[in-house]
Amino acid sequence: MKIYDTIIIGGGLAGLTAAIHLAKNNHRVLIFEKQKYPHHKVCGEYVSNEIIPYLINLGVFLPDAININTLQFSTVQGRTVTTKLPLGGVGISRYALDFLLYNRAQELKVSFVFEGVNSVYFSEDIFHIKTESGLKFISKTTIGAFGKRSNMDKHLQRNFMKKKSSWLGVKAHFELPDFPKHLVALHNFKGGYGGLSTTETGAINFCYLVNYKRFKKLKDINDFNLKIVSENPFLGSFLKDAKPIFDQPLSIAQISFEKKETVENHMLMCGDSAGLIHPLCGNGMAMAIHSAKIASELLVLYLNSSEPNRKLLEVTYKKRWNKAFKYRLWIGRKLQWLLLNDNLSNIAMKIVAKSPKLLRLLIKQTHGKPITC
Repeated sequence: MKIYDTIIIGGGLAGLTAAIHLAKNNHRVLIFEKQKYPHHKVCGEYVSNEIIPYLINLGVFLPDAININTLQFSTVQGRTVTTKLPLGGVGISRYALDFLLYNRAQELKVSFVFEGVNSVYFSEDIFHIKTESGLKFISKTTIGAFGKRSNMDKHLQRNFMKKKSSWLGVKAHFELPDFPKHLVALHNFKGGYGGLSTTETGAINFCYLVNYKRFKKLKDINDFNLKIVSENPFLGSFLKDAKPIFDQPLSIAQISFEKKETVENHMLMCGDSAGLIHPLCGNGMAMAIHSAKIASELLVLYLNSSEPNRKLLEVTYKKRWNKAFKYRLWIGRKLQWLLLNDNLSNIAMKIVAKSPKLLRLLIKQTHGKPITC
């Protein structure tokens, strides 16, 4: 049986990026992904410029991406503040970006199996992986990049799965010709908040997060949009004037922002599998790619070593991941708590409206510096 250097469970941003990095360094990589590319995912579809130099180094270019340099934020009542983004970013759909990464991975001879993983067993320094159909594979190292919530989380008996999460994510694309392409807008509504930004096709991505207890009172997404989301005047105007492109919105339930372990059963966790930043911080895609870079760099050293030390690999990954993201996640949780409180968010808006520098400072706390090779 062929032994892979690294098997990656999950072919999203983190999984694909890690595969490209490892394959560029001449390692044998296999990715498990349930769906064939390209496909849409529930995601904000705004990527911070901090990761663009790294993507270029991997041979991944975003020629059709939309340059975004301005943030607009509004409260439930419609009080707004607008500011320039310190680094800026690009608007590109997961449909396009994942497919771009997939094609680059194929160029580098990364192997793919389009099937879910049923179990992972670690024994005598080797990972034994079994798919849902019973296929078996082995590898020296494994990356867990299976997203926000997966059956693999249950299989690994991860602690956060023991707690019910009340968050629901909803995404759809719309046509609205006069929407400013340079803008990413974050708008509050009762029980949640949503982001608007332009993608590479000119479609406007509308992705929002809502407390399920509030949503279930109406249950139907269109009804909820009409009666709750539209109470925010900006979102109400958008939903009234914009033309839906999707036949039906995409949704994902039980989104958890609980603390997650960065190493499980000797697997390095990347992207949302390691920790999920609140969408209002607008930086989840960049964090997923950055986490893949950290893991891949360490795995290259480990795999090339004449005396590989797995314990050192795992301890070092935890330290580097925490240094890069722990504070950002903490800030994200605090911002969500603040902005979902109507009274506090209005007070906060009055303060930042008088001091755009303060808002830019808050944005910087959830974004990193540009990363290179």
